[in-house]
Formats: sequence, structure tokens, C-alpha cells
Amino acid sequence: MSAPTYRHEFKAMASHCEVVLAGVSAEEARRLSALAEAEVLRIEHKYSRYRPASLLSVINRSCEWERASPAIEGVQTSSSPAVTAIPCDAETLDLLDKAELLFQHSGGLFDITSGVLRRAWNFQLKQVPEPQALQDLLPLINWRAVVREGNTVALPLPGMELDFGGFGKEYAADRAAAVLLEGGVRSGYVNLAGDIHILGPKPDGEPWSIGIRHPRHADRLLASIPISSGALATSGDYERYFEKDGKRYCHILNPRTGYPASYWQSVSVLAPNTLIAGSFSTIAMLMEEKALEFLHTSGLSFLAVDQEGRIHQESQDA
Repeated sequence: MSAPTYRHEFKAMASHCEVVLAGVSAEEARRLSALAEAEVLRIEHKYSRYRPASLLSVINRSCEWERASPAIEGVQTSSSPAVTAIPCDAETLDLLDKAELLFQHSGGLFDITSGVLRRAWNFQLKQVPEPQALQDLLPLINWRAVVREGNTVALPLPGMELDFGGFGKEYAADRAAAVLLEGGVRSGYVNLAGDIHILGPKPDGEPWSIGIRHPRHADRLLASIPISSGALATSGDYERYFEKDGKRYCHILNPRTGYPASYWQSVSVLAPNTLIAGSFSTIAMLMEEKALEFLHTSGLSFLAVDQEGRIHQESQDA
């Protein structure tokens, strides 16, 4: 007789989330799942760019134009940016260090200052922005220009922003998993909208079967992957997108051009933790035709579907 499985569903980061546990009592599962949910919500409140009081929003307001002095006859006045260094705690500094590593690994394609592009791209309106609108935003994308001194961070240009959207949900999945592991859980997984961290196999030792959605058929699976530990994440052109004049425009935007990635339908990566799996799948989407070389070099297992529907995969020994 198989051990009962407890499933806790909740909403966070504008996504459907769940915690699946086995091998613990229903009472313990409820208690631990509540702690995992609370950890996800803590991270959302701290780093959401949509919350004015979040630390990330405070950082994004660290550089603003000073108000020009009242005009004096015969004296030319002008405004200049006022930069404030924002103190950061150890958790935030660690995430900024991770952003630096991902920037390096991706050759600059994973840039957490590229969130400003959403000002031009509105996927609900289904409109392609004018080229000038993108050109006006590109100078604000420059991770190398972010000022870090000691435990402080500041943005040097008004309008610049940090955006943890490229790895925030994945980080939250890893943190929720850590809370459950600290609580003694050894069987189950955390699933934040498809970013999945496996805590351990089923109580009988069998792996969990994790489905990967088909990028062109929402009601079909592309594959089912048996996983006992580690993490699985998928990036694709089907999550937020619109089609215009026969072309698909997705939400994964290239920081160099301002335009969406277009070479892959989806890329799934299996990694030791969800942050690596999710960020590497996103980097692969942005690398377009160079993604396979990047993924091969990473030493991680992956399954990718190109725009012609061809499947490319590689499985590493556990």
C-alpha cells in the first residue's frame, strides 16, 4: 500500500504554486507546507518590483532627477541625478553575486537591469513597440554600471531598475525546499508555476514523474521525466506572448536588441537547484542558435524544442 500524498496549493508571484509531501502525517504536512508558503510570500514581498515598499523598489528609486533650482535671471540652471546608496542585507548581496555570475556565464545576456524593456512591451495590448521606444530604453540596460560598494548598491542613471524576475521564482522554490528539508521532509517537491525542486523520491524509493508541457499544445505533455532529486525548470515562448502578422513575440527579451528570443519553442533544464535550472534555461533561450553549445558545456541534462519542432536532448548520468 502506497504512502498517502499531501498536496497544498496556493497563489504567489501571480502564479499557481503547490507543495507535495509524502512520508509525513497530515498534521505535519499542513504545518510544514504553511511554512514553505510563508517563505515564498516573504521573498515576493521583499523583492517584487510591483510592490512600492519592497527592497527592490527602494533600490530602483535610488537614482532620481534632482529638481532644478528656481530660475534666476541671467543664470542657466539644469537638473542632475541624485544617487542614494541603499544598504542591503546578506541575502540580497548574495542574490546580486548570483546575478553577476549569471551575467558572466551568459556573456551578458542574463542582465537583471533589462526589466525596463517591459515599459515598451505590453503583451496584453499585443503591439510591437516602435524601434525608437526600444532604443530609448537600451542605454538603461547595463549591469556593469550598477554601483556596489561594501553592503550598498545604487543605480547610476534615473530610470534604471533591477529586476529579479529572471530568477526570483526559482530562488523562492529553492528556499521553500530548504525550509521543508530543515523540517525533516525527505519525500516530495515544491512546484512554483513549473519551477520544480525535488526534495527526495517517493517513500518507496521510486522517482516522481514530472511532466514537461508541450510548447504548442497546452493539453499535451512533451515528456515525463523521472526525478528523485534536484530541480527542473522550463523557459518557453508560450508563457506570455502574442502573434502579429504571423510572428510570435514572447516575454523573454534580449537585453542587447530589446526584441524577444525567437529560436526555441522551449528549453527544459535539470540541475542541482531550481535557480540554476531556471536561469540556464532562460540563457539558452536568449542564446538562440548557440544554445546547444552552451548547454553541452554546462554538463546539465536538457530537452529543447526549436521553432521547427525538432527535439534536442542530452541526459547526464546521475
